Amino acid sequence: MASGIEDFKRLAAERAVEFVESGMVVGFGTGSTAVHATRAIGRMLRDGRLKDIIGIPTSEATAAEARKFDIPLTTLDSHPVVDVTIDGADEIDPALNLIKGLGGALLREKIVAWSTKRFIIVSDYRKRVTQLGTRAPVPVEVIPFARSPVTRYLESLGGRVVERVRDGATFITDEGNIILDCHFEGIDDPFGLAQSISVQPGVVEHGMFLGMASLAVVASPTGIDLLSRA
Repeated sequence: MASGIEDFKRLAAERAVEFVESGMVVGFGTGSTAVHATRAIGRMLRDGRLKDIIGIPTSEATAAEARKFDIPLTTLDSHPVVDVTIDGADEIDPALNLIKGLGGALLREKIVAWSTKRFIIVSDYRKRVTQLGTRAPVPVEVIPFARSPVTRYLESLGGRVVERVRDGATFITDEGNIILDCHFEGIDDPFGLAQSISVQPGVVEHGMFLGMASLAVVASPTGIDLLSRA
């Protein structure tokens, strides 16, 4: 029985990789839970339980982790359709709408997820919420030139905006952008907010993944729940 959060993350990821079959193109997510799925698939390739897997990583960090296990990697140019993607989430609501991006890879994560036949989320029980925006901010990836106008615009939507900093410096994404973390006291209309954020010039992408996940694998002290989108 799992006893710690890291154990729950690992158990959820290892359960999710059971949906991966030999010959698939697999999207590898980013973050502390998704990395367990990458490692599990790497071990299965090494011992022969899986064969002919090709991976599409959602960040440079994930690509480096996959290379440790000699997982062959490709791009969406070569393989535009992904069979299954396994990724984590920062919030999961009852309809499997998500907030993602605290790991800083929301842009590539959304591109890969959008290209995927089956998008599977792995998490521990703490990420389940009744309403988005109650425990995690909405990350918004922004072109650095647009930092000030986008900040003012997001504030006009009711958010408290904090520019992401890591190790004492502004966090820069793999695409060379910054992230503005937008804090709300719950989001009543995620689809409306997503649309409002997207129309602002300078916004590259936001971390609300709405209507995209088909399955969430959630580990808790009582076991593993498989949550399907209606």
